[in-house]
Amino acid sequence: MDVREAIRTRRSIKHFTDRPVERAAVETLLELAALAPNHRLTEPLRFRVLGPETRRAYGAVLGARKAKRVEDPEAARLVQEKVAAAEEAIPVTIAVSITLDENPEIREEDYATAMMAVENLCLGACALGLGTHIRSGAVMDDPRSREALGVPEGERVVATIQMGEPAEIPAAKVRRPAGELTTWLP
Repeated sequence: MDVREAIRTRRSIKHFTDRPVERAAVETLLELAALAPNHRLTEPLRFRVLGPETRRAYGAVLGARKAKRVEDPEAARLVQEKVAAAEEAIPVTIAVSITLDENPEIREEDYATAMMAVENLCLGACALGLGTHIRSGAVMDDPRSREALGVPEGERVVATIQMGEPAEIPAAKVRRPAGELTTWLP
């Protein structure tokens, strides 16, 4: 598969089979991620490949956040358990973080590097027949998430990437053509 086809066919996969992903494939994808452009070669990227215990612990944090919206304590406990079990069952989860530079400009450049690394990894996975789902948001800064993921002070969690053999591949979402988003300047 060439890179254009990988870009066109990559989808967010939310359901995976239980087939394991070979460690060698994960290592190959991490190498691709580490090749992301990095303006000042600060090499801010850090990767954590979560084993089943860590996936469950991280899932418990996600579940606890989701369970806050449930009034019944037993129902809330069941929500937390369901999310923790679902996270544990994902074949591979990788947490991507960056070291935090004191300079705000470098921090912004390093964040851009991290997101390019995430895309490199996802496109590489697509080329290997694997699916991915990128997750980001406020949970990345939750102290419980940071603890579950073993992220020290001085690092920012940018995203987690779930990966495995797709159980199903969703249809592409309709997007505006590039021509509608482009201004050609003189």
